[in-house]
Amino acid sequence: MKHKNKYGQPIGSPVRGWQACTFPPRSAMSGIWCRVEILVPEKHAEELYAAYVKQRHDQDWTYLPYGPFEHFDDYQSWLTKTCTGDDPLFHTIIEAETNKAVGVASFLRIQPGIGVIEVGHIHFSPLLQKTPVATEAMFLMMSRVFDELGYRRY
Repeated sequence: MKHKNKYGQPIGSPVRGWQACTFPPRSAMSGIWCRVEILVPEKHAEELYAAYVKQRHDQDWTYLPYGPFEHFDDYQSWLTKTCTGDDPLFHTIIEAETNKAVGVASFLRIQPGIGVIEVGHIHFSPLLQKTPVATEAMFLMMSRVFDELGYRRY
């Protein structure tokens, strides 16, 4: 059955009993292949920068509105100024086997009242690209959003 709003436009079925979600916690998400934890520049910057330096080309920065960073100090400064707030809420992806930071992703445009959250600022180093670690990191973030927090859109 199609529903329409007061303007006659088709809309989805009403969501009965909807309740606002909570803001994502700052606790770590752990799996078999990785751990996803809040990005802390003092803790993660060196490992992340080292992982990104392994990139032979700058092409992995193409769709990001920042970078590449030629010098570590510039990268660390950017992390400190940009990646320590609540929205976007940056996370570091830690490979379980090496216990090293190998990439980042963030929750952003977080709207608990309507159950909407996005993932973005995804930057996988060559150590993370096309690996089970990358897949699991995204799964852990999705699982937190849908299963743990009850968001409707990711």
